[in-house]
Amino acid sequence: MKKATIISRILLGFIYLVFGLDYFFRFIPYQPNHTGRVAAFKAGLIGVGYFYPMIKSIQIAGGISMLINRYAPFFAVVLFPISLNVFLYHTILVPSGWLMGVLLIVPNLFLGYAYRKYYKGMFVRRPNL
Repeated sequence: MKKATIISRILLGFIYLVFGLDYFFRFIPYQPNHTGRVAAFKAGLIGVGYFYPMIKSIQIAGGISMLINRYAPFFAVVLFPISLNVFLYHTILVPSGWLMGVLLIVPNLFLGYAYRKYYKGMFVRRPNL
């Protein structure tokens, strides 16, 4: 379990760090031209102005956190909605990229399970204030 957690954490951290940095520095050459719903979706996110820089900054911070193993349970939760959206994007809108979605959602779900003891306080039915 410990080795699988380390592998999942490093895989997730590496992917998020690389793709987060690529947004700012453009070192991955392949940039497909999308059409239809995919183009409209991406144009909407880019058109908002703040969305991509914010998400990519979170990916970079989460990737570094995962790689150096600092606040990893916290960033596993923070990165989960991004992993879920990448998974859905790559399975529904661009099915040819399904592997990228799986490479993010599976380790993220596994880390959620591995770090479950750190999340007990989040699942309280009625908090006492």
